Amino acid sequence: MNLSSRTIAILIALLVAGVLTTYARIGPTLPFREAFLAAGVTVAACFLLIYLSFEALIFKEINGIYAGLEHIKRKEFKKLSSKFLFRPEPVKRVRDEILLMAERRQQELDELVRLQALRREFLADVSHELKTPLFAAQGFVHTILDDEDDDIDLATRRKFLRKAAASLDTLDALVQDLVTIAQLEKGVVRMRRQRFDLVALVLDIFELLEQQAARRGTTVELFPPTLPETGLLVVADRNRIRQVLVNLIDNAIKYGRDNGRVVVSLVEGKTSVRIAVRDDGSGIAPEHQNRIFERFYRIDKSRSRESGGSGLGLAISKHIVEAHKSTIKVKSTVGEGTTLEFKLSKPKGGSPVSN
Repeated sequence: MNLSSRTIAILIALLVAGVLTTYARIGPTLPFREAFLAAGVTVAACFLLIYLSFEALIFKEINGIYAGLEHIKRKEFKKLSSKFLFRPEPVKRVRDEILLMAERRQQELDELVRLQALRREFLADVSHELKTPLFAAQGFVHTILDDEDDDIDLATRRKFLRKAAASLDTLDALVQDLVTIAQLEKGVVRMRRQRFDLVALVLDIFELLEQQAARRGTTVELFPPTLPETGLLVVADRNRIRQVLVNLIDNAIKYGRDNGRVVVSLVEGKTSVRIAVRDDGSGIAPEHQNRIFERFYRIDKSRSRESGGSGLGLAISKHIVEAHKSTIKVKSTVGEGTTLEFKLSKPKGGSPVSN
């Protein structure tokens, strides 16, 4: 039976009053020795009642605070109760506030530990990504510079310089991606929203990636095939959405099956258009699905680096889509393929269309 502090105090007060009243009525009628003995019994009874009141109202709550702190040390937050934070009992309220504060501090510490681990992982990844093209360019340039006897002919020199230039271009693209994602995270980059035809944009990207798809024998399709002749109008930053779609379709071609299919579906709703890019590749395991939008995160590191890319494309795409008040959702089944989808708002009024 769990009584409140106020109920316990009332019961103890009634007991003390009863003891004193009994002594007041019986004491005067007793002889001196019996009256003195009765007074001692009354004092002892009052002492026990007052001690029990401290035990029930204070010591019990303090022990509860210590027990709660032990649960916090063990991170057993489910065993803590903060449902009655604004109860009138001050000691219990203090206990609940201490436990709530300790739980929040523990969560903050856990988050700091997680962010520290991500920071170390990010520094290791970015140093590796920068080192690869930099060392390649250094190697080609130093090979030419160290050739004191002109053993390398002009054609070979040009070949080495082209490879060095390609490595430096990769390094420049990586740095630009890092700058872009930093600006997107800080909110420095503003989306220049305009009306444009989403169908025309997707078809333009298909032409851009046509050769890459042909090398893998991949068929790129637009669904549904009976889209309106007027296209589907959306309101967004066309250049940024183009960057997102190029990234998603490019990844679908890279990681889909050879001689497979990549389908871009555009589904019109009342206020928005849902864009989904689906491949028929090996899929993404559940433990990786929440992390594919992290910077430099690669499921298969060796295969991903062979396929090229900075490892920042999905992270940039995520920030661009979120800047349009939407989110990229992942739907994937191992062995069956992956679908990445997001929504864009439809226009409300009638302003010119940008192609």
